Amino acid sequence: MTLLDPFTDELDVPMYVVTAAAGGQRAGCLVGFASQCSIDPPRFCVWLSTANRTYRLAREAEHLTVHLLHQGDRAVAELFGEETGDRVDKFARVRWRPGEAGSPVLERLSTWFTGRIVGHVEGGDHVGFLLAPVAVCPPHGDPAPPLLRFRQLRDLDPGHPA
Repeated sequence: MTLLDPFTDELDVPMYVVTAAAGGQRAGCLVGFASQCSIDPPRFCVWLSTANRTYRLAREAEHLTVHLLHQGDRAVAELFGEETGDRVDKFARVRWRPGEAGSPVLERLSTWFTGRIVGHVEGGDHVGFLLAPVAVCPPHGDPAPPLLRFRQLRDLDPGHPA
């Protein structure tokens, strides 16, 4: 337990899958630490665990794709949250296509954006990747389906320790 837990335990943040490509390799992971951080210019920051293969590959990437998860996307959350790219090719188990600079776009996930990496923020065991959006696929349908949130995924067994 940390000093911040009583505050963060109240949060029920949306969940994302972040994908990257560099040097002919692909990686992706489940992310709960992410937010818009500027309006003008538009910026978004995603925080990747330094224990994660996605982090190591993202350090070499030009772009990241951030996929917003909806309640029907639990199987994707399980794949990208419970498996590690150090042992499993997650992309062999999902349909995807190369996006900007090869950054993988997961075809099953309908809401995403790709951002050019414009900076990094050291944050302890996670590093923030500051993204400038270059492509976006907004939600389809009205209203958009409910988001998949952290509390709905608490039972997942992470591929890497936190």
